[in-house]
Amino acid sequence: MNKLKYISTLALSLTSIASFTSHAEISANIAVDSNYYWRGISQTQDATAVSGGLDYNHDSGFYAGTWASNIDFGDMSPSYELDFYAGYSGTSGDINYDLGYIYYAYPDANNNIDFSEVYGELAWQWLSGKLSYLSHAQSDATTEEDMLYVELNAQFEILNQTELAFHIGHSSGDTVSEWYGEDDSYLDYGVSMSKSGFTFRLTKTDLSANDDIKVSVGYSLDFDL
Repeated sequence: MNKLKYISTLALSLTSIASFTSHAEISANIAVDSNYYWRGISQTQDATAVSGGLDYNHDSGFYAGTWASNIDFGDMSPSYELDFYAGYSGTSGDINYDLGYIYYAYPDANNNIDFSEVYGELAWQWLSGKLSYLSHAQSDATTEEDMLYVELNAQFEILNQTELAFHIGHSSGDTVSEWYGEDDSYLDYGVSMSKSGFTFRLTKTDLSANDDIKVSVGYSLDFDL
């Protein structure tokens, strides 16, 4: 009886997993960019970045994935970034929403510089707003610092299926002054044009050490598995 009960439980579990998987999509992405910017700041010392990721999306709205890219922080040790994320997205009337969590890992760093973030986003037609809260432990692991990031994005389709996008973001908190050695807040701006996987971008911040306009280009490819 115990063996029959175990077999029945295992069969039910496998059926549930198969049912959950059958209503999901798994996709992958790869990209090459002349620069990797994160909130207006280069993560590669203005050098080329190669990245890729895997995504799982279920019909229920649940999603999860991972993404990796080479990086260069100058005197610091990590050579690559590895992100893990999960969340839930859906629609209510004309509003799309997205709630999630992301963990930024730097496995080959000499010190633990990993950090995590929770985020929420609302979108209506061509306009979206997103709020992200970042926290990380300092090197002594006894205190934590944080960053609040608020961004507004707009996307339009123009001639010949070309997408034009505008972005403005505001970073604030202890982490800003720790990382960039300036005030505890700054703005970053961006505009981009994308078509057929190719993207042309202009990026700028109001930080004194990064206040010039940066130009970057990239190509990305998405495919289902």
